[in-house]
Amino acid sequence: MTSEALAPVGENRGDIRIAGRRVLLAAHHCFACGTLNTHGLQLVLHAANDECWTELVLDPRFEGWHGIAHGGIVSTILDEVMAWALVEHDIWGLTARMNIEFKKPVQIGTPIRGEGHVVSTRRRVVEAAGVLRDADGTVLATSTATYVAASEDRKAELKARYGFAYGDDTGGATR
Repeated sequence: MTSEALAPVGENRGDIRIAGRRVLLAAHHCFACGTLNTHGLQLVLHAANDECWTELVLDPRFEGWHGIAHGGIVSTILDEVMAWALVEHDIWGLTARMNIEFKKPVQIGTPIRGEGHVVSTRRRVVEAAGVLRDADGTVLATSTATYVAASEDRKAELKARYGFAYGDDTGGATR
């Protein structure tokens, strides 16, 4: 473990649940959901029932062409909501493959919603799908991805590194 500062266990980044139990993580530097990465998206995630979603407004620092979100940012949002959809399976996976269809430009400064869900699981391989919509429900991008689960040893290391704990609905950790 590095000497970088981690917040105490108990930071809630939304409403992420496994089998109905709230998931708490220590602050971390993930570009998509980490609170310590001041340059990142700092997504607030909600997950339950094999699904994950986030709602946000992208600011100009995530711009590609003028007024339009960079495709890599759109991809990152979709990857994150699909990956977090795996939480109820207690799978900590790595993206093995991801396909994206960009349907319409994602406008900077407007509300968007990213949604991901599990399509199938077999052993250590999980298939997921995602969609990014604007406030009117118009589909802006769709995606599919294959995730490969970390081994049990690696998953235990990751849980320790990120201060993974279950919390009660008052925000306290229950481990």
